[in-house]
Amino acid sequence: HTAPGGTPFAGGLGMQTPFGAIYTPNITPDQETGLGRWSDDDLWRVLHDGRARDGAHIYPAMPYPWTTLATREDSDAIYAYLRTLPATKRKRLANDLIPPLNFSISVAGWNMLYFEPAAFKPNPGKTEAWNRGAYLVTGLGHCGGCHTPMNMLGHADGDRALQGNTLDNWYAPDITNNAATGLGSWSEDDIAAYLKTGRNGRAVAAGPMADVVMHSTQHMTAPDLAAIAAYLKDQPGAKPDARAAAANGAVQTAGGAIFRDNCAACHGAAGLGASELVPSLQGDGVVNGRDPVGVLRVVLQGASGNRTATAPSNPGMPAFGWKLSDVEVAAVATYIRTAWGNNAAAVVADSVRDLRGHLH
Repeated sequence: HTAPGGTPFAGGLGMQTPFGAIYTPNITPDQETGLGRWSDDDLWRVLHDGRARDGAHIYPAMPYPWTTLATREDSDAIYAYLRTLPATKRKRLANDLIPPLNFSISVAGWNMLYFEPAAFKPNPGKTEAWNRGAYLVTGLGHCGGCHTPMNMLGHADGDRALQGNTLDNWYAPDITNNAATGLGSWSEDDIAAYLKTGRNGRAVAAGPMADVVMHSTQHMTAPDLAAIAAYLKDQPGAKPDARAAAANGAVQTAGGAIFRDNCAACHGAAGLGASELVPSLQGDGVVNGRDPVGVLRVVLQGASGNRTATAPSNPGMPAFGWKLSDVEVAAVATYIRTAWGNNAAAVVADSVRDLRGHLH
């Protein structure tokens, strides 16, 4: 709910979806353009039922399929906090969606197919910490909004929960305990450190996840971070895929040479990176993802980490799109995705060309 460079919580952030752009509303207590006239019941209806104050359907870009699990107590706490914000006058920007989705009534059909208000049900066979983690991950944290594969209508596939997803030309990796593509090699302490600081001995947050850490997870309590870690480490994910088809030998050779010339100085010849500064490429979820877009985007555009209270520096990677051709980017991405025990599919130059066009 904060536009780039804008007043916090005053809305105007354009959320890019496959169906067009949805602009977030002003949720400061301004009487005319914000939530100044809303009651705690009104906010509860948004979070729990996906309905606005006037009863209109809300697009599921507002993650009510997840926040429906929030308790009334937490909803009221959010409402109390929002009432303390400085009131900012800012009218909502009009969404830019394809017909007929530009009419919110179209969401009624989506809800009939995919949504029913619910409440979080603790698992009596699990620990209190596990259940707290489940509540945060599947409810208010709505981690599945990015990390769970979606169907063509934007509905999360519950059978593949948290197993990785492509959105807005980024790849949100598998965050189950899958050893090949997920967090299988991470400890619970690794996960908690990553959420607290945006980095650990294996990875550095970038792109949308850097925003999540900066604006959200770094502010969580240590017990809540530990609870999230406990829950994620108990999610088995999918069975390991069969070995990806071997890449062309000439492509591998070319990609290895490009890596040594451009990447090894920071990531190391074995792709191990530098703890809390340069991510390791061995066994990384983005590197091994079903969709190579995460690797390609970072090679083309570079990436910047985030600053947090406990890790105030922001590591970054320069862009190489100006320097490397589509064929060269595909070759080095293929090398990274198949070297050092990685097991991802090769990348073709057409994928690089298409992404380059989207990013421009």
